[in-house]
Amino acid sequence: MGTAEPRRQVRLSTKPSFDDLAALRLGDVVFLDGLLYTGREGVYMRALEEKQPLPLDLPAESAANFHCAPAAVEHADGSIEMGAVTATASFRFSKWIEPWLRLSGAQLIVGKGGMSPEDYRTKFVPHGAVYLTTVGYGTGALLGRGIKTVKGVYWRKELGLAQAMWVIEAENMGPFLVASDCDGNCLFERENAKISAGLKAVYEGTKPAVLKRFGETDDRSDELI
Repeated sequence: MGTAEPRRQVRLSTKPSFDDLAALRLGDVVFLDGLLYTGREGVYMRALEEKQPLPLDLPAESAANFHCAPAAVEHADGSIEMGAVTATASFRFSKWIEPWLRLSGAQLIVGKGGMSPEDYRTKFVPHGAVYLTTVGYGTGALLGRGIKTVKGVYWRKELGLAQAMWVIEAENMGPFLVASDCDGNCLFERENAKISAGLKAVYEGTKPAVLKRFGETDDRSDELI
């Protein structure tokens, strides 16, 4: 039995060049260096729907938007320590992502679970953006090791701690996987196609179900991922 080819590891700036992004391949393991900011539905609605000015000069300061909530402690002197970040599912923000890319100039969207292949092709590609996904669940503390300091918290009063825009200085923060590339190819779409192609063989020789609930079928193609 052959051994799997080791995944390529990449250190990537949160203000990447065109060449940096073009060199990324689906499945590459990425570690981030530089400033990144958190932004999810609260930030999107405030900036895009309420038309509030952005509190940062984007993308001059950062081109990396992390879909997450922080686990942070504020000390008596006002300093903030962030020990972990919990990524949240990015597909929930699909309706805002294209106008956000246009407004912010973001080139790296980081989160959990990815977005649809159609989003990558029609929304990410025209803006030269790629998607990085967290690796599995329960990695908040692992990602927290890459946080050097919290540089600022914006719209905290208006949005609350989880939804506020946090600006984080990161060093070797990761691991993340390249889930979409500059051409709009999707890691999950590619891998799911491989799994689905062999699904029929999994059921080879099995008998049809004796009892069925209303609407169920023996057509295994309905289970294609």
